[in-house]
Amino acid sequence: MKTRIEHIIVAAILSAVLTTTISCEKFVETDFPNNQLPTEVVFEDEQTAEAALAGLYAGLWTNSLISGGIDGMGALMGTYADDLTCVYTSGSNGILDIANNQQVATNTVVTTAWTNAYGQIYAANSIIEGVTNSKSLSQASKDRIKGEALFVRSIIYFNLYQIFGEIAYTETTNYVINSQLGRMDKDQFLIKLETDLSEAVNLLPSAYRNAERIYPNKFAGYMALAKMKMLLKKWVEAEVLCSTILQSSQYTFQTDPSKVFQKNGTHIIWQLKPKNTNDATKEASLYNFTGAPLSFVLNLNLINTFSSGDLRRQHYITAVPFNQQINYRSSKYKNLAVNNPNEYSIIYRLDEVNFMMAESLIEQNRAGDAVPYINHCRQRAGLPALSTSLSVSAATTELREEKRREFFVEHGIRFFDLKRWGLLDQLISVKPNWKSDYAQWPIPQKELLLNPNLNPQNTGY
Repeated sequence: MKTRIEHIIVAAILSAVLTTTISCEKFVETDFPNNQLPTEVVFEDEQTAEAALAGLYAGLWTNSLISGGIDGMGALMGTYADDLTCVYTSGSNGILDIANNQQVATNTVVTTAWTNAYGQIYAANSIIEGVTNSKSLSQASKDRIKGEALFVRSIIYFNLYQIFGEIAYTETTNYVINSQLGRMDKDQFLIKLETDLSEAVNLLPSAYRNAERIYPNKFAGYMALAKMKMLLKKWVEAEVLCSTILQSSQYTFQTDPSKVFQKNGTHIIWQLKPKNTNDATKEASLYNFTGAPLSFVLNLNLINTFSSGDLRRQHYITAVPFNQQINYRSSKYKNLAVNNPNEYSIIYRLDEVNFMMAESLIEQNRAGDAVPYINHCRQRAGLPALSTSLSVSAATTELREEKRREFFVEHGIRFFDLKRWGLLDQLISVKPNWKSDYAQWPIPQKELLLNPNLNPQNTGY
């Protein structure tokens, strides 16, 4: 007998089958990777299949939208919104223009974000094709490897969609098809993505295949699918998915704020391991400075939202005096150089699931049920618990303010929340060049020239 959560997943798949017409579609111009092996060679045994999958994860760490470095959403969308202030000079390869909300279709950072993402989508498609066609892999290995690749591809699509709006969708490595593919209609794209995440959840095992949680499991899939449900305003389904994660014995809330960003916590759902043992996380390297700021400082608008007794101000933020001025840096990750025994880059943590659960309940007019989930992070931060008698409006305000303080510079969460809440235009007060059209970035001009089927350009560019 199926559980309630299994019914949600099955319903999503059936909905897509009934609603979506699958055809040979067009895509962006994608070069064949120089190091790509033919799929029949890569997947003739489990070891080589695992190596291909490891390459996909290495790309996520090195240069992807979920990288903790300068090419990741934490930095890019943090400075694009109101988490960070960029202190780079004009020779910064387009980052300063993004920070000043003056990006154009030729911006090199915009182009790199697009091309890196589609390169990783290509790699995921290659893995999916390889395991599907393999005659030597066991069914269990096929399911797990395909589930991981499908999960990674889905979160890349999810983030691309939120940054660029309507985008191209492909499930193939066929160059001819990919080089001519157009942007998929929003509704069709969201159906496809919801279906992909549902399939990934079905394929992924509940147990982690590595104790360090550096590969996604079924519960990471639940979290990604819950994010999708929230984007679609399917609040009851999002609640069920979040509840399933929160009730799992694999996860416990971390009550010590000094340990939230340490790699061994059972509050971690998925994290990326640095390339070399004891390497610093990219976040630690990017945001650290001891005198003159190097890249980004925390926006004073953010700093001013913290009360004096908030322990997050003590543990997550460092004040750095320089030339009779105080700048603030993010210090969620603290270990630098080759002395990092206990930090990996956290992608999904239980704390975010609590806020997702709270929002899903508030949207069902159940503010009293939602408040305890907000209180977990508030009380860990040394703040008094909110009353469960808060109105829906008051609970909504508290959730939005607390979520900003908890997740600043983490994977574009602030920007995506403002966009989902319809509040991006409030950036006008802190970003003088902000325009409503900037809710999405331009499609890179290079891609439009290579493939005119990607036209029209996004409004405002």
